[in-house]
Amino acid sequence: MVRTMALLRALIRTARMARHTSSLAAGLPADDEVLLDVPDDRLGPALVAAGRGEHRLAADLLAATREGAEWEDRDRYVTRLAAFAGPRPEWLARWRDAAPHDPDLRLLAAEQAVADAWAGAAPARAERLHALAPLVTAAAEGDPRDPVPWRVALDHARGGTAPQARFAALWGEAVRRSPHHYGCHVAALRFLAATGGEAGHGQCFDFAERAAHDALPDSLVQALPVRAVFGHLTTRTGPGAVPRHRLDAAVDRAVRLSARLAPADPWPAEVRNILICVLVRLERWPEALEQLRRTGPYATSFPWDRFSDDPLGQFLELRDGVRIEVAASTPLRARRSPALPGDH
Repeated sequence: MVRTMALLRALIRTARMARHTSSLAAGLPADDEVLLDVPDDRLGPALVAAGRGEHRLAADLLAATREGAEWEDRDRYVTRLAAFAGPRPEWLARWRDAAPHDPDLRLLAAEQAVADAWAGAAPARAERLHALAPLVTAAAEGDPRDPVPWRVALDHARGGTAPQARFAALWGEAVRRSPHHYGCHVAALRFLAATGGEAGHGQCFDFAERAAHDALPDSLVQALPVRAVFGHLTTRTGPGAVPRHRLDAAVDRAVRLSARLAPADPWPAEVRNILICVLVRLERWPEALEQLRRTGPYATSFPWDRFSDDPLGQFLELRDGVRIEVAASTPLRARRSPALPGDH
């Protein structure tokens, strides 16, 4: 009897999948339309010019973000340009020859060097990061309003396992410049996760929830708790010591944020990709499908590069898996609503 029921459930699941999977592709771009790490309209031309060996557009872009105090954009652009510069040291060298005292170049060079050190082998990482201290300090001596060098400093300190007093000093400098800067909050969350030991998960959740509570409803900081969930779920085999209701509350907050932001927009794409990953880990399949629709064609390397050397392929494979899971839980036939009084 037990085997018969199990077989029946498997057959029903298969029938549901066959009936509904293709229809659930509605609202999702085709696989060949999905793009990885798409730059926005300002960064795109600077990267194209950089590909030709030119630095002027990148310099102008970073100068504009500094002069306009566009700190969130500045942080993203610095990160992307540093990733471009990593395997192309001659590009930064030409920029340095043309403008050796450019504060934007100093920031970009510090970000590139810290990111490169983090990408290297762990045994030599702390030593390499320690040697970068003067570069990080030079970046912080640029515009006194700019929080981005302090985000770089937090990433640098995390690698050297700096004491809590050092973290507190760096964090104070960051929030004094921009109390709700998303990049600085992410860097601080990573620092706490790296140095907190077994108590680190609860500490990360406390920090993320306080930050989200204080942020505006449409601030990306609202997604900080779901980043804490991602860190928790990917360093353990399951929900573990953090109660499930706390994980779900963080996800619900990120879902509300996503609903406030424009669909199919590259700006919140990484936040939505992280949210999708967490929804899948928590087996909240219909909501994961909805977020895939809201994300549109914008896949991001993070978080998928944590699971595969082919993040775009991982994203597309997961999309298919989500559709299958939703299809498997959808009834074969929609139930008719009861007739209302007066209906004929």
